[in-house]
Amino acid sequence: MPGWLKALLIVAIIVVLLIIGVVGAGAIWWMKNKDALMARAKEVVAEGRDFGGHSDNQGCVDESVVRYKKEPGMSSAFSASIFMRTCLDASRATPGFCDDVPRATEFMKGAQWRMDQCRRIDLSGDRYCQQLFQPVQQFCEMKASPRKQ
Repeated sequence: MPGWLKALLIVAIIVVLLIIGVVGAGAIWWMKNKDALMARAKEVVAEGRDFGGHSDNQGCVDESVVRYKKEPGMSSAFSASIFMRTCLDASRATPGFCDDVPRATEFMKGAQWRMDQCRRIDLSGDRYCQQLFQPVQQFCEMKASPRKQ
């Protein structure tokens, strides 16, 4: 067996072992933390529903942004997105709220719209900001769907 093939096999085995290790560590982490994560998600859903019951659509977006800005990052973006979606579902309509929101399937328009929203709230350099506005697109698309049938 040529030396290059042995080296290639060794590298392949190391890569496979690293992948198995990462997946195993992720599974162990999930098993240890899933109850706390699920409890927090339920809490955020309840907070969103409660806030939305006393606010309009734009108020939900504004509150989600405030929450995210307090502690930016991946987990905060996920939490703020859950809050926003449940809040939007429970909130009063804001006139014109969905007028300029592109459909979720309009990928290029949607990406540009989300970047514009991040710029508007002074988070254009934040890597998770665009995730905050996906619930708005989903909400507006769902809201528009019954009219098209």
